[in-house]
Amino acid sequence: MTGSKTVVITGATRGIGYETAKAFLQSPNSYHIFLGARSLASGDKAVAQLKLDCPSASNTIEVLLIDVESDQSIEKAVETVKSRRGTVDILINNAGAAYDWDAADGKVSLRASFTKAYDTNVSGAHVVTWHFVPLLLPSPDPRILFIAGLSQLTSAATKDYFPSGPVAAGWPKAVPFETIGYRCSKTALSMLMLDWRWKLREDGVRVFSVSPGFCVTGLGNQGDDKMAAMGAQRTAKQGATTIISVAEGHRDGDIGQIIDEDGFVPW
Repeated sequence: MTGSKTVVITGATRGIGYETAKAFLQSPNSYHIFLGARSLASGDKAVAQLKLDCPSASNTIEVLLIDVESDQSIEKAVETVKSRRGTVDILINNAGAAYDWDAADGKVSLRASFTKAYDTNVSGAHVVTWHFVPLLLPSPDPRILFIAGLSQLTSAATKDYFPSGPVAAGWPKAVPFETIGYRCSKTALSMLMLDWRWKLREDGVRVFSVSPGFCVTGLGNQGDDKMAAMGAQRTAKQGATTIISVAEGHRDGDIGQIIDEDGFVPW
């Protein structure tokens, strides 16, 4: 599509990433969307479903194979986008993972639950951004969005901000909805956003963190009912609405902030 903007969304085969791709696909503005997927099978399935969901969409979409934990995969993805589109207008670092429940179930060690979360949520986002920046700089309106999640220190320190509620005295601790590795990594992601904002300020790149809210997304392969019971009140579609509002320029006065549906999220 001549004149359409190019959008890259990592981790877009389900949840908030999928709904964000759908929002771009249905937008009245012109876009070509690269739906980030770790496997061709999952990507093809998501794209096929999107085309069923949006039969009248005039925007275009294709699968982009990208595993944010693999430098080689990221580099190949950049070359794919470069060869097919030349530049990128909007990069959305959405890919995220939580391994706290795997640690609780004995599937990974406690250390690995933290290390794997940081590798995906922080290191992955940083390396993806680093490699895609050369494709963003030629855009007349380049944007980078980092997707925040349950990461606000001020809120956590001043109120009962942990979805599990009070934890009984004694040891070992039984935490029904443990998220601390995920949340620490997402807090680090806020610093990463600020760093990229500083690095790219003179290049005119608009950099944001976007908080879609506590959405029912199946994070960590937890069931929707369990997430809802822990306080997840928003749908992935509602979260995507906030993301696309930032991507389409409705929150440009809020560069360098953690943005939610209503305003700013306290750090």
